[in-house]
Amino acid sequence: MSSSTVPRVRPDSRAPDVPRGRRVRRQLPTSPWLFAAPGLIVIGVFILYPFVSTLVNAFTDKRTLIPGEFVGLANFRELLHDDMFWIGLRNSALYVLGVVPALVILPLLLALLVQKNIPGITFFRSAFYTPVVASIVVVGLIWVWLLDERGLINSLLESVGVGRVGFLSDQWLLLLSAMAVTVWKGLGYYMIIYLAALANVPRELHEAAAVDGAGAVRRFVTVTVPAVRSTMALVGALSSVAAFKVFSEVYLMAGPSGGPAGEDTTLVMLVQRTGTGLTGRVGYASAISIVVFVVTVALMLLVLRADRRGES
Repeated sequence: MSSSTVPRVRPDSRAPDVPRGRRVRRQLPTSPWLFAAPGLIVIGVFILYPFVSTLVNAFTDKRTLIPGEFVGLANFRELLHDDMFWIGLRNSALYVLGVVPALVILPLLLALLVQKNIPGITFFRSAFYTPVVASIVVVGLIWVWLLDERGLINSLLESVGVGRVGFLSDQWLLLLSAMAVTVWKGLGYYMIIYLAALANVPRELHEAAAVDGAGAVRRFVTVTVPAVRSTMALVGALSSVAAFKVFSEVYLMAGPSGGPAGEDTTLVMLVQRTGTGLTGRVGYASAISIVVFVVTVALMLLVLRADRRGES
């Protein structure tokens, strides 16, 4: 009589049944870092390293072809006596005051307009967003051609007897013209942000306000604005940082010199003018860049703090 052999099983064996042909691979603790490595390398090379390098150079007298030596706070003390620095700070601050309120209110009104589902509204949404995807160089050149003394707008003004206006030759008109270009180009971008926020506003709130007899303006003030308050703070923070760091619009319309006698120079234009070229003062330009960084962070904190106070 033959007896079958029964395999012995250890009583303490806790290994799960693994199908034949399938292997269990153990995940290495470094695997998540391997996936994140490309993004971390890009951030380190293009963001962290330039920032640290700028911070170090701000305390040296480095030039384009000269390594430079440590000078402490000499560059920052020189800023206090540099007239061009104060002109750039004034123009950048005026740019924030002129651009940010328009970019907070006008895109919201535009979003309310294109939010309605009426025939042909898709065309207008695309038309309003087109300046956003257009190159700033192309946009700047178009507006320069329009506002030139022999441009289309001045030709129209002269034809009606108003006379030519120096949009690009007058100090304050040039700055206002650059602000108009910035607002025109940014309307579509912030309009999309507001459209996403308006989609989350309950329709019942508007219906209840309408039942109480509230008109369109009152519903906008009492329902729409409180519902998108956080979005308005976000738009205010983003537009404040972008306005204070403005470069392309003013550079294209005022030229490398910054308008008449350099009176329309912004801080970022001053950084570019000071720190480039074979004799560029990299250390001094880095000090100006640190000031720009500190002011932009302060602007963001002020806007977010004001939003928190408004919610409380």
